[in-house]
Amino acid sequence: MIRSFKSPAAYVQGRDALDQLGDRLEPVAESALVLADADVLEIVGDRAEASLRDADVEPTLEEFNGEASEAEIDRLTGIARETGADAIVGAGGGKALDTAKAVRENAGGAMVSLPTIASTDAPTSALSVIYSDEGEFERYWFYEAHPDLVLVDTAIVAGAPARFFRSGIADAMATWFEADAVRRADGENFFGEGPTRAAHSLSRLCYDLLREHGRSAVRAVEQGTVTESVEAVTEANTLLSGLGFENGGIAAAHSIHNGLTQLEAAHGATHGEKVNVGTIAQLVLEGRDDAFVDDVIEFSIALGLPVTLEEVGVDDPSEDDLERVARATVDEGETIHNAFDASVEEVRDALVAADDLGARRRADD
Repeated sequence: MIRSFKSPAAYVQGRDALDQLGDRLEPVAESALVLADADVLEIVGDRAEASLRDADVEPTLEEFNGEASEAEIDRLTGIARETGADAIVGAGGGKALDTAKAVRENAGGAMVSLPTIASTDAPTSALSVIYSDEGEFERYWFYEAHPDLVLVDTAIVAGAPARFFRSGIADAMATWFEADAVRRADGENFFGEGPTRAAHSLSRLCYDLLREHGRSAVRAVEQGTVTESVEAVTEANTLLSGLGFENGGIAAAHSIHNGLTQLEAAHGATHGEKVNVGTIAQLVLEGRDDAFVDDVIEFSIALGLPVTLEEVGVDDPSEDDLERVARATVDEGETIHNAFDASVEEVRDALVAADDLGARRRADD
């Protein structure tokens, strides 16, 4: 089996790292298009523009409409071409960064991921998750090139709502369980090749850091402070989870997330929140013992993460709802097939069982 490992060219993390944007882009770009939604532009726009100008990189700031859809990608690609930008900077959450990656793919040049929340593992990857204009998952787009730079300012991350930080922990927790399932099943990573031992080990390190630092990091972010635990969990959520999911492969947890996006009721939950429900369902699907599943549920509750369908907006789902989620989960091309030969019925039953376990543990809390 051919095994592979790919990554961004550079990863930089720390307090006030945003102020280094211009100096780090100057060797490869004379102009840059910065994409971010209105709220994120309020937070980073002036500093990003000043940093770029100080380094003689001409900035253009453009508001992102909030959805990583083909229509929005086409609109922003047009602006990148009109301005002649030779670098695309995506600032914000996963959808903004995925959109920026797609725009770079279309328009060329360098690409910088500037996450303002540690909520997903999108910043490091060479793929975009594409949604409809209404927010339903549609497909993955894969690219040959990774971001040239991932720049994470932990002061900005710690200043964001703690819900996003928790969500990133949920997404990162899934990295280990999915990568481990893929390795045991001799499945493929996102490059269609075998996962390396390095990817497996980084995925495990990701999980270990979350278990060691997760609680104290969440408490620090709730206070808007940067501690070494915040730095550790930010690295796990962003770098280790990104390298782990892409190179180690993902399995059922993310497929179940994609299935849940088919229900409008779940659209108010974050990516990581839906993934956390998918992680618990994957553990049930694997047949993990009760004590193991209960430990993951208990840790999730301690962090304030959802462990039931109701907590991601799907209150008292109908049989049709469960069938729709399960059918989308096992759709051809979904990542569940990297590790599981699961039927619609098996996924549906795992969801129901996981939901019951979460509800019982929540009631005992």
